[in-house]
Amino acid sequence: MILDTLPSQFCLQDLSAITGRVCELRVNAHQADADRAARAWFNSISLYDDRKRSKFINYGKFDLFAALSFPDADPGHLTTCLMFFFWAFSTDDLSDEGDLQSKPDAVQAGHHVSWSVIANPDGTRPEYPYAAMLYDLLSRFRETSTPGAYKRFIHAFEAWSDSQVTQSRNRSQDRIPSVEEFILMRRATIGGAMVEAMVEYSLDLDLPDEVFESPIIKGMSDATNDLMTWPNDLCSFNKEQSDGDYQNLVFCIMHEYNVGLQAAIDILTEMLAQRVEDYIELKNQLPSFGPDVDRELARYLHALENFVQGTVLWYYLSPSKALRRSHICLRR
Repeated sequence: MILDTLPSQFCLQDLSAITGRVCELRVNAHQADADRAARAWFNSISLYDDRKRSKFINYGKFDLFAALSFPDADPGHLTTCLMFFFWAFSTDDLSDEGDLQSKPDAVQAGHHVSWSVIANPDGTRPEYPYAAMLYDLLSRFRETSTPGAYKRFIHAFEAWSDSQVTQSRNRSQDRIPSVEEFILMRRATIGGAMVEAMVEYSLDLDLPDEVFESPIIKGMSDATNDLMTWPNDLCSFNKEQSDGDYQNLVFCIMHEYNVGLQAAIDILTEMLAQRVEDYIELKNQLPSFGPDVDRELARYLHALENFVQGTVLWYYLSPSKALRRSHICLRR
């Protein structure tokens, strides 16, 4: 259907320049130390055979992703953040491009096993490897995080699990959601709320619940989620279309607006630039929560901006996003 109308090339702007208006790019000096520790842990899980494990780790460049996204984390916290990436991406691959890609009931069953870790955090470490990784991750998380950050991570995991099942069901039915529906679902499938909790954890921030209940903070959260999510769909579009995967915002725009590929790319790029403006406007409206909380909140927002920019750059650097230059021209 849509594939019949796709051109052989499309042009993509420098997305990092768009998000770079509000998000600073920095890198963590502890990348190598964290990578060694996290790799040793991941290798002990025995999730993949040697060849697949090597491809997953080296192809993904998750150590670079963590260093770009958590530039101020100390070695121990950065190791946990990299473990989070190993767990999240290997689990996501089950429903994104693995054997369970179009099997929502099987995806649900797998997440149900992982939920046992949350229901009984002090219980025996599960044998199911994905649940075992989550068990280890949460054990490290609880060592230094505030109860609020841990609670936010758990709630985010629930939303992410549900969204994985929904996305798998859409794939099984070859269903292309509306643009609005997909944007809401995509904020969950990207794991944005889990990322926010990891940002809190990475710096041992202590923020009260009232901060996250603020409409302004909620609006900024939606904006940063979109700023890290929409470039993902733009950069991974070529890989996904070659796999016959239509769960991509570009496809949703093409389908709903009845436009071609380049027009959809341009529309989404303009939407991304507008989200930067939205974020700036919301940040200018930040309320005060008192001097101590305001200082912690400023650190949190700066770290979240670092994460967004590190993520967008990683999309260009990681082969897993498959920006095949023979099919894409980059506009300056």
